[in-house]
Amino acid sequence: MDRNIFEDEHEMFRDAARSFYTNEVLPHSERWREQGIVDRDAFLKAGEQGMLLMWADEKYGGAGVHDFRYEQILIEEIAKYGDPGFFMTLHSRLVGPYIGELGTEEQKARWLPKCISGEHILAVAITEAGAGSDVSGVRTKAEDKGDHYLLNGSKTFISNGILADLVIVVARTDSSRHGLSLFVVERGMEGFERGKNLKKMGMKSQDTAELFFNNVKIPKENLLGEWNRGFYQLMHFLAEERLLGACQYLANAEAAFDATMEYTQERKAFG
Repeated sequence: MDRNIFEDEHEMFRDAARSFYTNEVLPHSERWREQGIVDRDAFLKAGEQGMLLMWADEKYGGAGVHDFRYEQILIEEIAKYGDPGFFMTLHSRLVGPYIGELGTEEQKARWLPKCISGEHILAVAITEAGAGSDVSGVRTKAEDKGDHYLLNGSKTFISNGILADLVIVVARTDSSRHGLSLFVVERGMEGFERGKNLKKMGMKSQDTAELFFNNVKIPKENLLGEWNRGFYQLMHFLAEERLLGACQYLANAEAAFDATMEYTQERKAFG
């Protein structure tokens, strides 16, 4: 079906995205599914093409492009010519904006450039054994110890959980129902451990992991946004996740339909 929402520059970008996926993603897809994780350098290659955090300001190395249609094109093309388990969109549009909108100038200058280049991979850790869609049920706890925060708890089903270098962790900081805050946990912090790469029915190449936080000392400068405002910040950013999901589900359904149609037209039954 023809659509009239895209302009010439979008179609040029679509050609570039299709070429990138065809040459740099699709040839590795089967191996990635077998090993249960994509290669880290896939993010580096996407960064070289300017396809990560496209919305970020040019002073951090981004393109400064806020037009959602470019991300929609990446989602559509990866479903047909790449591997949906390569979670560029989670990195760029689901997690990155937390830093872009909530971060201080110091935080953005410290984290965004390597996220844009693909050197650092992002994840957000919300889900727990007893809390997922009910964000207010989070039990992972962070305490203010004066010169640092002390983080304890665990998360599960975290996308990019094995590869992630920066994890935005949702933790309880107040006894009230909505008393949550967001913290950036960095790879290598003492007490931060990863569990096994969880096996799933689908998305075989997407690393999904358990995360454990045992007396992790979080520097004061790694609080993201306002103290005790995490619940409301999540509600703001999770709204776009629904839009991203809708684009992905439709793209995957269309790719599946096209593959099925091609098979039925080529298949020869009964000799």
